[in-house]
Amino acid sequence: MKQSHKSRGSPGSSPTVKEGSPSNPSALLNSRAIAPAQITLLTDFGTTDSYVAAVKGVILSINPAATIVDITHQIPPQNIEAAAFTLLTCYRSFAVGTIHLAVVDPGVGSSRKAILVSAGGYFFVGPDNGIFSYVLDNENDSRVFHVTAEECFRQPLSNTFHGRDVFAPVVAALSKGIPPESLGPEIQNAVRMASLKPVLFKDGSAQGRIIHVDHFGNCITNFDRAAFLNTNGENMTLLVNGKRIKVLREFYGEGKTDKSAFAIWGSAGFLEISVQSRSAAKKLKAKRGDTATLKIARE
Repeated sequence: MKQSHKSRGSPGSSPTVKEGSPSNPSALLNSRAIAPAQITLLTDFGTTDSYVAAVKGVILSINPAATIVDITHQIPPQNIEAAAFTLLTCYRSFAVGTIHLAVVDPGVGSSRKAILVSAGGYFFVGPDNGIFSYVLDNENDSRVFHVTAEECFRQPLSNTFHGRDVFAPVVAALSKGIPPESLGPEIQNAVRMASLKPVLFKDGSAQGRIIHVDHFGNCITNFDRAAFLNTNGENMTLLVNGKRIKVLREFYGEGKTDKSAFAIWGSAGFLEISVQSRSAAKKLKAKRGDTATLKIARE
């Protein structure tokens, strides 16, 4: 469900931008000016190697006053949809003006664009591969820019590490007050993944999919609570991999002795499939992308 966030601040502007700020990215990057800013990182880099530290080092060398928050670096390798969903579930938890850097980039070094998104009062920086699809679906006031300001990039530019050499300095430039328009032209054709909206049928049923399996094995579907507000345990049947789920619970610990699968509205606003103290994904042999069908009995 799309919501307007005009009261949260005007996208395309940052709380760190001051009147008279230079519009030349390289001038701002090379200046000694620093500005408090909140930046988040979401990647598939893991924490074993030095990649995350290198990205942080570039940002902090340009703007030492920045605060960097790790969302996660454990996105499954090259799993763009998992990254898009994770970002969707938490970007609004941060203050307006936060800059979200998301890098899951199997196309690094290719002709894919580097983009900057302004949406809902937030900024998003990363590859143009659909990683910001769900944020764009969720906001009415979005703008997308193709980042072409090469004078902003770190040199020498590696074809295998744009997170460090392209995206990190762009994020730092934003954090110091450079406007998005100075980093490249606005575009209308950003790559988008399949919508999160389920397919609705005349009989009241809907076909969706499992969009995420979390650390606990809960299977999160794309059935949105706002769209299925009147769905309850008495009129609902959820079908996944031939299994019928007809119980809708209010909280995970309800029915402690029952080890069958049940549905629950999760904190992200989507219908989840869970099993008490066990993995629903293992019990149902389910994975991300599997079809889920929601049948709602007519009153």
